Amino acid sequence: MAAPIRIGTCSWADDALTKHWYPKEVKSAEARLRFYAERFSTVEVDSTYYRLPDETMVSRWVERTPPGFVMHVKAFGVMTRHPVKVEQLPPDLRDGAPVDDRGRVDRPPREFRAEIFRRFHKALEPLRETDKLGGVLLQFPPYVVYKEVSVDYLRWAVEQLGSDRPLVEFRHRSWLDDENRAATLELLEELGASNVIVDAPRTEAKNLVPTVVAATSPLAYVRFHGRNADTWNARGGSASDRFDYDYSDEELEEWVEPLRGLGKTADEVYVLFNNNRWSRTPRGEILAQAPVNAAALRRRLDESGVPTG
Repeated sequence: MAAPIRIGTCSWADDALTKHWYPKEVKSAEARLRFYAERFSTVEVDSTYYRLPDETMVSRWVERTPPGFVMHVKAFGVMTRHPVKVEQLPPDLRDGAPVDDRGRVDRPPREFRAEIFRRFHKALEPLRETDKLGGVLLQFPPYVVYKEVSVDYLRWAVEQLGSDRPLVEFRHRSWLDDENRAATLELLEELGASNVIVDAPRTEAKNLVPTVVAATSPLAYVRFHGRNADTWNARGGSASDRFDYDYSDEELEEWVEPLRGLGKTADEVYVLFNNNRWSRTPRGEILAQAPVNAAALRRRLDESGVPTG
């Protein structure tokens, strides 16, 4: 049997959702997650990229979602070699952290990173013990290019996750260009890691990888970033500006057959929308892009006979 395609959004608490998707009476953090989980069966937690999660908070996520709900958790920035302000670290780790002149954690030793991985892993235990943990998203920055030292770090990072399932997203096209694509996919398969398939602007920018519909583990993962080439690398824009895009019905239709194919080759398939801005319809109504596009894709799959969950 084909695996059902499970669809959701990257975060349930972005401004576009809180201001333009949740009903006005749904105000508290608890009520919003419960409301979200009644409409989607999966979500990607992105707040953990900015701060390490704690077990108490993760336990609340478990309590507020139904059995069978799946949460994928984005790795804290230190884990994927992103610049992180020292204030983002747990207080007891700040004094010992190497810091550059801009107050950012600067090339910490692996022992330091290993402690971050350990705390991250421990905090997710409530999800793990209730079978609500999907995968851990390792999104690497554009300056992590395909070379031996980067491959070595990827191997080490996956090892630090233990039994948790790694979802690997690259942001430099060298990993998936014609020259290195086969080797990268082979590496991910060897590591038991999922190739994060991206839908993004169709340009040759170095920080945009091509869309490679290939499952390298039993869990297939697709992230929709929008196709806004004008804002992707615009100077001075916010992260949400980069992902400002409302998918058309025709663009969503392009994914029906690729997702049908993934459902036949993978045991689990997840699609997460990261276009976290709002748009105005021709009638002047404001819509939150991610949940509206997610629901529209689910309808198109249902109409096409592709099982969804």
